[in-house]
Amino acid sequence: PGAGCEAYHRRFFDADKYRIILFDQRGCGRSVPHAELEKNTTWDLVADMEAIRQHLGVDRWSLFGGSWGSTLALAYAQTHADRVSGLILRGIFLARPQDIDWFYQQGASRVFPDYWQDYIQPVAPADRGNMLQAYYDLLTSEDEDIKINAARAWSIWEGRTASLVPNANILNHFGDPYAALSIARIECHYFIHDSFLQPNQLIRDAHKIKHIPTYIVHGRYDMICPVEQALALHQALPESNLQIIADAGHSVMETGITQALLKVTDEMLIRGALGRGAPGK
Repeated sequence: PGAGCEAYHRRFFDADKYRIILFDQRGCGRSVPHAELEKNTTWDLVADMEAIRQHLGVDRWSLFGGSWGSTLALAYAQTHADRVSGLILRGIFLARPQDIDWFYQQGASRVFPDYWQDYIQPVAPADRGNMLQAYYDLLTSEDEDIKINAARAWSIWEGRTASLVPNANILNHFGDPYAALSIARIECHYFIHDSFLQPNQLIRDAHKIKHIPTYIVHGRYDMICPVEQALALHQALPESNLQIIADAGHSVMETGITQALLKVTDEMLIRGALGRGAPGK
């Protein structure tokens, strides 16, 4: 949550065969007000997606989402299963407490201890036992300097750890103050509220979408969303197609992940045209 659409997001689809619909979620990209937290929950976004579908006259659609996008796609599909013809999910994020703790409290910190020092820098040592709460206090401060400094530290931590090999383009995006403010504020807002989900909800309710063709693409060395989350989803949806990319981390811009997704969008198109069953068949 908090990251807007980019032009390259269209490039995963054959524009001659797909109707491509992108939208900036509440508070980010071209949506206003920027970095707004009020009336910004998972279920507001699910309702927004359904409103977009109805407004554009779409009967059923395939959902394509990575990281938080996979979370939102699952939440929407489990709510409106009759409107989803397929799921293409990358960098699975189940939004469980252990998933948040791994990246923002302890876990990834041991893999990137140098980057971690910059992430914790805005937080007083006495408050580092609960980094999520400490950051929430900073990111909701009335002091703009405090807010921006915290936002950049939060967002740069994510940008630095997103790919197996450092990528300057990713880091520049996450370090931009305007993008960082919406990413950090809205992510922290969601995560401190358990992403507005019930415990393990996305796995618990996976049976509601077991009939939907589902492709899962995940980097072996994803340090933001460890691959265990992709395996947990695949086990809950045994008919899904799971591809673990051997030489990739979290970012969709990594070559192996990009190539896998391009193949999947083509296969989904063929399957939709032929009316076949689950991807594992």
